[in-house]
Amino acid sequence: MTTDSTHGPQVSFTRMDQSTPEDIALIVAESKIHLNDPLPDTMIAMLEALRGPTVGYQIDRYNHSLQTASRALREGADTDLVIAALLHDVGDAIAPANHSELAAAIVRPYLSEEATWVVKHHGVFQGYHYWDRLGLDTDARERYRDSPYFDTCAHFCAEWDQVSFDPEYDTLPIETFVPMLREVFTRPASGFGTD
Repeated sequence: MTTDSTHGPQVSFTRMDQSTPEDIALIVAESKIHLNDPLPDTMIAMLEALRGPTVGYQIDRYNHSLQTASRALREGADTDLVIAALLHDVGDAIAPANHSELAAAIVRPYLSEEATWVVKHHGVFQGYHYWDRLGLDTDARERYRDSPYFDTCAHFCAEWDQVSFDPEYDTLPIETFVPMLREVFTRPASGFGTD
């Protein structure tokens, strides 16, 4: 191990298969400090990336996310579903064609299986409310009818997501959700190295 004055302590290996237990312990400790501990702030920054262009809606994607989470919170949803509502569209900024899957991959180690499933499938469930205008099958969600989370996702989209494009809605500020973000993203991550 060495210490670089700019970057801090560093391992001496250049190949993972040459690492020692001490090297890996150092990487784990440094990752906690520089990656895991600031994760709630990283999530807020990802939300902030949705500010700006409304892409034709009456509000931007940032306010849509806050509004969706506001509705979930006001209805009494559990913390995981509120955070799912808040972060369901964070993939829009870099993966608009599969934003649901990207957002689900981000939240999966921290949220419940149900909340993660809802995030992953909300795109197709949202289609129920407008895909006919595109000539697409509004019943595409039916292929998931046997899922124990079908009704939760249908409710998520009907009552929180698809109605949250309203500039007049009393949307709660990000500060309302920060304690929940901190709770969720400081949990031990599940599924390390698994699929």
